[in-house]
Amino acid sequence: MLCADQREEAMRLDVRFAATVLSLLAFFGGCSGALAQADCKALVKASPFGPDDETGATNRVTPAVTKAAAAEIQTGTVTPMAYNLVDGVPLFGTRFTKTILTSFAVVPGAEYGKNKLSYMEDTYLSQSHVGTHIDGLGHIGIRDCYYNQTPMGKYVTQNYLKKLGLEHIKTFATRGVIIDLVKVFQDAGKLKTNPACKGPCLDGGTVITEADIQAGLKTYDVSLREGDAVFLHTGWGDLFNQFPAQNALYNKSEPGLSKSAAQWLADQKVVLVGADTWAVEVIPSEDTTEAFPVHAVLLTDNGIHIVENVRTDLIVAQAANIKRSTFFLSMTVPKAVGTTGTFINIEAIQ
Repeated sequence: MLCADQREEAMRLDVRFAATVLSLLAFFGGCSGALAQADCKALVKASPFGPDDETGATNRVTPAVTKAAAAEIQTGTVTPMAYNLVDGVPLFGTRFTKTILTSFAVVPGAEYGKNKLSYMEDTYLSQSHVGTHIDGLGHIGIRDCYYNQTPMGKYVTQNYLKKLGLEHIKTFATRGVIIDLVKVFQDAGKLKTNPACKGPCLDGGTVITEADIQAGLKTYDVSLREGDAVFLHTGWGDLFNQFPAQNALYNKSEPGLSKSAAQWLADQKVVLVGADTWAVEVIPSEDTTEAFPVHAVLLTDNGIHIVENVRTDLIVAQAANIKRSTFFLSMTVPKAVGTTGTFINIEAIQ
């Protein structure tokens, strides 16, 4: 509701702009009391790495963790785990991406120098959370409270965040673990697939519990270690790979983690959770009155990064072939200051 003085001020303006001013005032809270800072200590957990921490779970990727992960490289086999970034892939909500090729001096006679040099460049008109991408700690909060009880309203500028940007990530040079949930559900006799998937997949709305994750780890006798990066294969990525034909179906729902399963993974002190889905968590949510609760558990409360739209089919096939589901994770995240996420490339090295 607007305060009286705000309504009067709006009405004094040209009638063409009055409605816009009123709507903006309502959006930003009306009277000053509505803009009070939330109690972040009551809403979000403190970081175990100290009150000034902006890095999150990658603090756990120590030199010892990286050295141990390097032992996963036995044959040097590299398996891609990212989809090609191209216009037309499924995008959440109103997100967009458009690639524009700019060519310079390719017309005969317009080249540069006596050596007739020409060149080309690209322009990406894109939001950051598209394709295979990582969610940063500035992506999700509870009200205006983000990771490590950060009152984010104080740190938002027109161009970037002054806290919790991707530049604070340390490294993902660690052990990766792929968990084949399709096999888990098949072996348990509870697989319900979607007919649009060309191969077996967990249907949208299928809840993945901590018991399912533990069963998947037992497939290749793996125990999670502090600093691991966990990837989930649900088969739902089959629909992503059919773009644009199945974009609407892919985005309508998805199999994914339950809230308690996310907390179980956080308790194992992993640094990343990824999946071949667009949100990692089950959609619709177990409690349909909650919005993306797994994101809040992993990112906001535990500083654990989320990677979405991961290509998992190739590494699952490789794991079945060599009977080993662990690998050295090769994944570099650009040091893009103050950003909430970015598209990335991932490779599994065994």
